[in-house]
Amino acid sequence: MFPRLRTVTVAGAVCAASLLAVPHAAAEVEPGGWTSVSPTYTVQERGCGQVDGLTFRLTCSTASGDQRAERRYATYTGGTRQFEGYFRITGLSGTRISLKQTFNESAAGPYFMLAVERGGRLYAVHGGATLSNAGTVGATVRVNTVHVVGDEHRTYINGSLQHTYDSPGGSFYDKFGAYRTNSGNGTATVEWSGIRFWRK
Repeated sequence: MFPRLRTVTVAGAVCAASLLAVPHAAAEVEPGGWTSVSPTYTVQERGCGQVDGLTFRLTCSTASGDQRAERRYATYTGGTRQFEGYFRITGLSGTRISLKQTFNESAAGPYFMLAVERGGRLYAVHGGATLSNAGTVGATVRVNTVHVVGDEHRTYINGSLQHTYDSPGGSFYDKFGAYRTNSGNGTATVEWSGIRFWRK
């Protein structure tokens, strides 16, 4: 099945609709010298993946094939880039679902993937390091990634540095949503909010 793609422009910030909504994005991590940017994106729905605004669903328990519901942002090369977003898992009968990726376009494959297991463990797919156990159903989690192209990629969970990874040079892009890893399966529903990007 071919993916259904549409291109739109990301909003700078998401406002909370009520006191029960996800909080506003507080501020970038590693403050100083950042410029806010609004990269364009495409929506990717494959297999049983469904995207409705900032809600991403895998509606099947299939443990094979390309099952994804994601936003794919514009490619960048060089410099330092930061992503910030909040996610809340509202349903997870499956496990090992990728939530956020930094994709190495030059190597034609994922470079960094943050995924969740049933029970709430957040981990780096490559290497398997545990970043946090905060990804339980119903909890709101803040994710920041800081990528210094050609040097290092850093991942923060709820404002705390949890993972560093050497970075090659080349072309990269950010993705987030819900995506079945090679060892994972749905179902899963993930709500994202407070999406922001910076560069310097």
